[in-house]
Amino acid sequence: MRQLQLKNHPIWQGLTEVLKNLDANYLLTEHLELCNYKICGYWDEQDEYYEEITLPRSLSGELISNSIGVTGPKRWIKFKFSLKHNSQNLGELTLIHDENMELIDENWQINIKTLNPKPPEGVSFVV
Repeated sequence: MRQLQLKNHPIWQGLTEVLKNLDANYLLTEHLELCNYKICGYWDEQDEYYEEITLPRSLSGELISNSIGVTGPKRWIKFKFSLKHNSQNLGELTLIHDENMELIDENWQINIKTLNPKPPEGVSFVV
């Protein structure tokens, strides 16, 4: 079996160029605005269902990781953000885009425990 080494493969330079030219914070802000700072149909880690969670407009995010992948013939790029409000960690949001930068999936991980019993100003729940 031939051993393949990718250490110096041009794929890494291409990936670096793609990631350098993407404004991840713009993607996050655009997504939050498109969903009107609301999460609909959220199940927390205790299997409690929230009809709607409204997030504060002053929510900020920090890119904590990005990656690319291939699933069969489809290629995707994934961005994972930490979500903060007034220095409080509200959770994480993962956005997955296809090679045309169309959103194909999102995954919210909200720290419900840190928001209860009284969520910070701007955050509300509909259970």
